[in-house]
Amino acid sequence: MAEAKPIIEFANFAKVDLRVARVTEAEPHPNADRLLRLRVDDGSGEPRQICAGIRGHYDPADLVGRLIVIVANLKPRTIRGEESRGMLLAASDAPKDDPDAERRVVLLTPMSDIDPGSIVS
Repeated sequence: MAEAKPIIEFANFAKVDLRVARVTEAEPHPNADRLLRLRVDDGSGEPRQICAGIRGHYDPADLVGRLIVIVANLKPRTIRGEESRGMLLAASDAPKDDPDAERRVVLLTPMSDIDPGSIVS
């Protein structure tokens, strides 16, 4: 079981903009062994690129067309030379930094079809 993080005020959680996005393209990150470079439709009309540490857990071709949940208002950052404008949400059953653990990574996805850009609350 992962160690619990500190309790936060609801106001802090309310600042996080969780949205549904559809993966339109997925490929290995050109400069990182553990990352995929995803392009997603977040309903804004502008494509969004997200770099995600799910390489080795998902085949890029299997992600195209899937709905995922993203943090849409995360400050953009450059990861190994590629801009990432958000973060996808996933669950895992072992810590990232435990080299001996067999780790599964499961993307959080809506149970039913819903438009990209839909708010997650």
